[in-house]
Amino acid sequence: MTDDATTPPARLPLDWIAAALRRERTRAGLSLSELAKRAGIAKSTLSQLEAASGNPGMETLWALGVALGVPFSALVEPPAPAVQVIRAGEGPAVHSEQSSYLATLLSASPPGARRDIYRVRLEPGSVRASDAHIPGTMEHLVVSAGRVLAGPRGEEEELAPGDYMAFRGDVPHSYEALAPGTAFVLIMQHV
Repeated sequence: MTDDATTPPARLPLDWIAAALRRERTRAGLSLSELAKRAGIAKSTLSQLEAASGNPGMETLWALGVALGVPFSALVEPPAPAVQVIRAGEGPAVHSEQSSYLATLLSASPPGARRDIYRVRLEPGSVRASDAHIPGTMEHLVVSAGRVLAGPRGEEEELAPGDYMAFRGDVPHSYEALAPGTAFVLIMQHV
């Protein structure tokens, strides 16, 4: 039997933190020196953290989050999956108390995002190959009829009516109808 008081807590993977720090520092346009100064930590400490070789405490990460203008969670949450699929009938559903209305949240829009919505019809026999879109583009699709094979090259997934998929649109990707009359709603999100 393990004594919880003596079991050390699980550590956050340092590579997650390192990648988040580099991403947010680059987004903010700050040098290592400037970010270290704003956070009140040594430049060498920040350099170690970005190299995934440091051992950050909560206070250090909190100070870095404040200096970067991001929530603490942005530095410690695990990376999102490259491709997200929600099958028909799955996902967080909310029922109405006044009617038979049922809403399933497929994707919340991040702050500052812009979304374009398309209705797409596709027939078997050809593949719609798409080059990478502008950096930060995400694609979301919900299949309404037929079956489609879609996603980033090498990570395609087969989807049926009601299935939802999200993936990076800033990498080469494709769409292929697997059944006649395939239709889906495509939402392109640009940050």
